[in-house]
Amino acid sequence: MPKTLHTSLRTSLLTLRHLLLTAGPFVLLAAGLLLLAYLVLQPNPPKQVVLATGVEQGAYAEFGKRYAEQLKKHGITVTLRATQGAADNLALLRDPASAVDLAFVQGGADDAAASSNTGAADNPASDTTSAAAPATTPGASLVSLGSVFFEPVWLFYRQDSAQRLLGQPVLGSLAQLAGARLNIGAPGSGAPPLLQHLLAANHIQPGAITVLQQPTTPAVVDLLGGNMDAIALASAPEALMVQMLLQTPGIALFDFAQAEAYSRRFPFISAVRLPRGVVDLARDQPPADVQLVAPTATLLAKASLHPALVQLFVQAAQQVHGGAGWFQRKGDFPNAGNSDRPLAPEAQRFYRNGVPWLQRYLPFWLANLADRMWLALLGIVAVLIPLGRVLPPLYEFRIRSRVFRWYARLRAVETNADQHDRSALLAELDQIEAHVGQISVPLSYTDELYALRSHIQMVRQQVQAGPLPAAGRSGAG
Repeated sequence: MPKTLHTSLRTSLLTLRHLLLTAGPFVLLAAGLLLLAYLVLQPNPPKQVVLATGVEQGAYAEFGKRYAEQLKKHGITVTLRATQGAADNLALLRDPASAVDLAFVQGGADDAAASSNTGAADNPASDTTSAAAPATTPGASLVSLGSVFFEPVWLFYRQDSAQRLLGQPVLGSLAQLAGARLNIGAPGSGAPPLLQHLLAANHIQPGAITVLQQPTTPAVVDLLGGNMDAIALASAPEALMVQMLLQTPGIALFDFAQAEAYSRRFPFISAVRLPRGVVDLARDQPPADVQLVAPTATLLAKASLHPALVQLFVQAAQQVHGGAGWFQRKGDFPNAGNSDRPLAPEAQRFYRNGVPWLQRYLPFWLANLADRMWLALLGIVAVLIPLGRVLPPLYEFRIRSRVFRWYARLRAVETNADQHDRSALLAELDQIEAHVGQISVPLSYTDELYALRSHIQMVRQQVQAGPLPAAGRSGAG
């Protein structure tokens, strides 16, 4: 290797070494602050989350599967916890040991539970329920991620039963159910307290109707077999039992002609309309618009749920529920309205601004990291900028110290010029000059290196010339 290239390479490596030694503590401090901020803020969400849904073949269970598919795209595993419905879901959310993070809950569930004497299990068909415990249960710190879909009350009845009771195949009011056998869902489900509200509002006395409380599947079997006259479900139209009963000959759907009045009486109920032909256009099912009453299903979460997961679930809700449906137009759901719980801050941010800007262009993990850490990064930069001003003087001191430290020995030789024999002093100067010849400094500091060499020669001349008068001595540098 040519000497010039070797010298240049050696100088560069030494310069890099000094730069690393100077900036190393600064870099370590910055890395330590970043690590501390990461540990405190926990910007990356857990890789697993538990979502309480409902019974198999219910709307909650079907929607839960769609949520799991959406979050799987971002590396999040959603474990679906099958329950009896909203009562179980509320109880699990309130239980710190349940490991459930989110759940579907029927709007007004707490109100229904407070005014109902029914149990706390849910109707397997409807996936809706009253609360298993009062809203004031300790530790029940829950937030809403928004309303996600309507859960209409589907009151199916046998037309031959209506003919037997009324002399006509069409049921016109709830009061006309007197003498009928009506299944309102399993004990403790959401449908029983909801139906009790509706029956009480119609002044139907206890005992006027034979109330049955069977789970959905056996109840539907009995309805089709003629062992009961009517069955009430509260579910999204995606529920398989609802889909099947809507197209079963001889089974009619009750038209809540006073739906708007019900929505005024009960704040957790909305009036919705099942459009003509929406079930089957070819068969014109239903043959006319049907008015229904519907609570709104809400996606609830523990207040401690990681904000990034809240953001992902609200985005998934938009994908799952954002399209047009039987009871809503495209974009109606999810929304921030009709919730019994305070809206999670991250969900509120989504409804206000949409998908975070960075997530539109970057992978989720990177966009989320930047989004959660940028405030901490600004704080760290604010701390490091003043400290960074120390680096240039410190680096300069380290480079110049390679030259200046030899001035102490050079001054000692000059001071002792009149007390030692010249051969020893000259040998000392030769040794100093040999060491100085091995020093490598950046080009911007070579003037100081050459100044040292000239000072060595000046002292050498003084030593060779012999002792000088005290007044003629001058220090180097």
